[in-house]
Amino acid sequence: MRKSLIASLALLLATSTAAFAAGASDGVVKIGILNDQSGVYADFGGKSSVEAAKMAVEDFGGKVLGAPIEIVDADHQNKPDIASNIARQWYDQDKVDAIMELTTSSVALAVQAVAKEKKKIDIVTGAATTDLTGKQCSPYGFHWAYDTHALAVGTGGALVKQGGDTWFFLTADYAFGYSLEQQTSDYVKASGGKILGSVRHPLSTNDFSSFLLQAQSSGAKVIGLANAGLDTSNAIKQASEFGITQGGQHLAALLFTLAEVHGLGLQAAQGLTLTEGYYWNLDDKSREFGKRFFARTGKMPNMIHAGTYSAVTQYLKAVRKAGTDDTEAVAKELHEMPVDDFFGRGGTVGANGRMIHDMYLLQVKKPEESKQPWDYFNVLATIPGKEAYIDPAKSGCDLVKQ
Repeated sequence: MRKSLIASLALLLATSTAAFAAGASDGVVKIGILNDQSGVYADFGGKSSVEAAKMAVEDFGGKVLGAPIEIVDADHQNKPDIASNIARQWYDQDKVDAIMELTTSSVALAVQAVAKEKKKIDIVTGAATTDLTGKQCSPYGFHWAYDTHALAVGTGGALVKQGGDTWFFLTADYAFGYSLEQQTSDYVKASGGKILGSVRHPLSTNDFSSFLLQAQSSGAKVIGLANAGLDTSNAIKQASEFGITQGGQHLAALLFTLAEVHGLGLQAAQGLTLTEGYYWNLDDKSREFGKRFFARTGKMPNMIHAGTYSAVTQYLKAVRKAGTDDTEAVAKELHEMPVDDFFGRGGTVGANGRMIHDMYLLQVKKPEESKQPWDYFNVLATIPGKEAYIDPAKSGCDLVKQ
């Protein structure tokens, strides 16, 4: 009797262990949303990205492989050391299977390095640097919503074609700013334009006066704002105070989204050209997601929020298809599966982890052109994914077979 009981318990334990190995390793699939929730990029991504992730989980049914799906979140305060410590705790102690969003390029690079070391998944939707899928790529790292190359091709390319052939850059002094300035400069010069100079400003500065005066005195036709979030909004406001646009120079907001346009207002933002990977009023599927998101958050989503929804959904699809949350198996599926949703629209993932999808060149409407709340953009062009993003074979990623 006792031997029979022991044998039964052993069989049950073996069966349970096998079930966990084939399914959710610890009986739950946990996703961490790590981003700026209190600083310069709080509106850009922030708590709204957490809501987008929760929407994706709910739409997926709340479970995968019979295991519940959990979302955890934290504020990295735009500090790579804080972000790395949170990532290590999440991966090592809290059994987080994947970390996503990761606003701020320096943070995203730091966390991707931790994820690579721990052999865990990270999917970046909030940061822009192409190094994530270039020289610092990872077999477990993915870059989803946009990057600096796509922004350069979109906004930079459009303005050069319109005659903006001399540029001066006002650049955020960290990895993202450098990458955006470099990518845009390369594209401007390749299109026949000239770079007259640049100046770097601290992240979250409140006073752009000295930087804007240098840009103004350069005589450049275009002042490229290689920054984001409140930094871009504040630079635009102060440029107006200095009469820069009134004097004939054009401001290029190289990373500007619906969230920042809303904060700035159409009166101040009208006429700005920008590039996003999603617009809520693009078509019926985009509007359907936008309206549901608005009902939860009181705002319409930008490409970071929509991209986070897409990334969470695709990760869960990969877990389901792999039949396990094992990192190697899930990463394989993420590389191979097409992205079939309102955001990716048949996008593909390169060997370097870059999700290649269409981008949209947008122009901010004049106040009198807007027909309803959040109706802020005219869609000028669709930029095919193969034009927007660097060919993986030319990305500098050592995972790509030449």
